[in-house]
Amino acid sequence: MLALLEDLRENFRPRALDLRRRKRTVPPVVYLPRITEEDGGLLLLRTISDVRSRRSEVDPLLVLAAVPAAERLRPQVPAVPEPAALPGRSHADDEEEAFGADARYQRWVTNLSAGQSPGRAATLPWILYIPMPGDELRHRHSAQHSTDRIRRTPAWLLWSRPCLAVLLALGLAAGFLGNHYLAGRYCEGRLLGSNTDSNLYDGRCVGVATGNVRLAQGNALSLSGAGKGVTFDAVERAIRAENAAIGPRDAHVTIVYAGPVTAAKQADTRKGLEEITGVYLYQHYANVSTDQPTKIKVLLANADQNMLHVVPMARHIADLARRDRSIVGVVGMGRDTTETEQAARILKGAGLPVVSTTNSGSHLARRLSNWFGLAATDEEEANALLVVARQLAAREKGARGAVLSRSVGSEKDFYTTEQARVGKQMLAEAGFAPAPPRTYRLSAEGEPELTTPIGEICGSRTVPKALYFAGRVEDVPNLMSQLGSTPGCSGRGITVFTGDDLTKSNYEEGEALRIPDEVTLYHFALAPMDLAATTGFYIDAHRVLMGLLPAGARRTALADPARPWTDALFSNGQTVLSYSATAVLYRAARNGDVPQTAAETWADLRWHPVPNLPVGTVGFAGSRPYADQRGHGYGIVRVSYDGGEVRSENVCGRPAGSEAPLIAPPGPKEADPHTICRLR
Repeated sequence: MLALLEDLRENFRPRALDLRRRKRTVPPVVYLPRITEEDGGLLLLRTISDVRSRRSEVDPLLVLAAVPAAERLRPQVPAVPEPAALPGRSHADDEEEAFGADARYQRWVTNLSAGQSPGRAATLPWILYIPMPGDELRHRHSAQHSTDRIRRTPAWLLWSRPCLAVLLALGLAAGFLGNHYLAGRYCEGRLLGSNTDSNLYDGRCVGVATGNVRLAQGNALSLSGAGKGVTFDAVERAIRAENAAIGPRDAHVTIVYAGPVTAAKQADTRKGLEEITGVYLYQHYANVSTDQPTKIKVLLANADQNMLHVVPMARHIADLARRDRSIVGVVGMGRDTTETEQAARILKGAGLPVVSTTNSGSHLARRLSNWFGLAATDEEEANALLVVARQLAAREKGARGAVLSRSVGSEKDFYTTEQARVGKQMLAEAGFAPAPPRTYRLSAEGEPELTTPIGEICGSRTVPKALYFAGRVEDVPNLMSQLGSTPGCSGRGITVFTGDDLTKSNYEEGEALRIPDEVTLYHFALAPMDLAATTGFYIDAHRVLMGLLPAGARRTALADPARPWTDALFSNGQTVLSYSATAVLYRAARNGDVPQTAAETWADLRWHPVPNLPVGTVGFAGSRPYADQRGHGYGIVRVSYDGGEVRSENVCGRPAGSEAPLIAPPGPKEADPHTICRLR
C-alpha cells in the first residue's frame, strides 16, 4: 500500500513541468465490487486507512468498495454522540437530518483529524460509510444508466500520447529538414556543430577551409612541365600535413591564401593550383628546410571561379580572423573584379593586410591602406608598352590604333575595363590616330563573340596598325584566328598589345594558338624571373614538389636546368609571385623569433624589404598609404609563330626593387622596333 501511494504521489507531482495537476481532473479510482474478510478486501481497506492516518491526505486515491451488510470493518465507536431529538421535530425528520448523506459527510469530514488520534485508534477515519438498501443495489434501471466523458483540459490534450507522438514526429521532421538545410548551405553543415567558415554556392565551397573542409579534394589537375603528376589534391594535402605538424604550443602565424580554388571545370582551377603551390613552397621552406622557430600555418580561402564570390569569401576570412588572432594577413586576391575593393575593405575592417600576387588594379593602392601589390599596375604596364608603341607609330605617319575590350558582364571583370582605359591613353601618347573603340561580349557558353567587332575594325577605310586587346588570355586564340581570316586584316602587318593576363597561357604545353605570320603580339609579364636568376630556388622547389608524387611515380626533369625558370612549371610566374608574397608577409609577421599580430604585421610591411626572391627584391619601404607603390618588377614578352610553334621571348624588363624606367634603344628611327627597349 505504501508503494502504491508513493507511485501515486510521484505520478501526481503538482509542481512538475509537465502540468500533471492541470491534466488530472479526477482522482484515481479503485473499484472493489465485493470485499469480505475471506478475500482480504477488508484488510486492504484497513491498510489504506492506516496509511492515510500517517501520510498526507493530498495523496489522490478514491476507493469504492461494496461491503455486505453482514460484514463489519471493525466495531464502530462514534466520534460524536448521536444528536438528541429536539422538541417539535418528528423522529423521521431527525433521522433524515442525522443520517442523510450530507450530514453523514459533514460529520465524517469533521471527525477526520480527531479520528487519527491514538485515543480513537479503533475507528477507521478515512472510510465513509454509505448504507445502501438492497433495492438500490439491484440493476433494475441498468438500461437507463449513462456515462459522461471526463472533461479534457487543453493541458491534457497537450500531454496526451497522440499529441506527444505528433510532437515527436514534428520534431524529427524539423530536425531532418534543418539538417538538410544546413548541409545545403554550409560545406560542413549539420544540425549540431555546423562549420560556418564556408558556404556552398552552386555546389562549391566558398569561404575558408577549416575543420574537415577540403577545397581541392579529388582535383586531379596537375602542374605543368616538370611538375607533371603533382595534383591539386596532393598540394592541398601537403599544406594540411604541414599545418598538422605544428604543435599546439609551437609559435606560429597563420596566413590565408585567397583565390579561385574551385571552378565548374577542373582545368579552370590552374591559377589557384599554381598560386597555392607557391604558398606551399614557402611554407615548407620556413617550416622544414630552414626550421624557423616561428612556423607558418596556411588556410585556403576560395572565391570560386574568376573570383566571382570574393565578397562572401572576405566576410568569412574577417569573421575567422576575429576569432583566431594568429591570422596575420591575406595572400592572393590576384584578379581585379568590380567587387575587389569592397572585399579588401572588409578585410581592412578586420585589421588584415593584403599582399596581392597578380592583381594589377591601379586604383587599389590609392584607395586602400591595407593593399600591398607585387604586380605592376595597369598604368605601369601601359607606360612600359609605350616605349614599343612609340617606335611603331614613328615608322608610319598617320597610323591608326584601336582598342578592343571585353565588356563587363556577369563575370564582374574590372581588369578589362582598366586595360581599355590605359590602352586608349597609351596609343594616343604613342602617336597613333585614334580609331573607334570596339567591345565584345561572351556567349552563354563563355566563348568570345569577336566576329562583329573584328569585322568592323578590319572593314574600316584605314585598318589600324596597332590593336590594344583589353581581354583575357582565353580569348586570344579566337582573336588571332579572326585577324588571320577576316578580310582587311588578313595578310596585313598588325601589332597587338595586351596586358599581363597572357602570362597564364601554356602554349608551350600544347594549348591551341595560331598567330598569323604578319601579326606581332606583345604582352606584359609580372614576374621577370630571368632578371633575378635565382637558380637555386627553382632546383629546390622542383625537388620538394617531386616529393609529393605517389610512390613509384615517374619524375619529370627540368627542361633546362641552367635556366629552370623557362620550364612550364614556373614560366607563367604565378608560382613565384605567390611564393614571394608569402615570404614578404611572413617576414613582416615576426619580430626576430617572436610572432607578431596582424596590426604589427601591417605596419612592418612598409619597413622591411625582402631580397633574393625569385622576382628580385620585394618591399614597400618608403611607400605611403593611399598612394602608388613603386619598385614593381616586370617584363615585356614578344610572342610569335615560327616553324609551326609558338615562341615567347623576353625582350626587356626590370627586376623587382628597381625603379628605373624603360627607354628605347639608341639608333636611327628606322631601326627594327623588335629590338625594342632597355633599362635607362
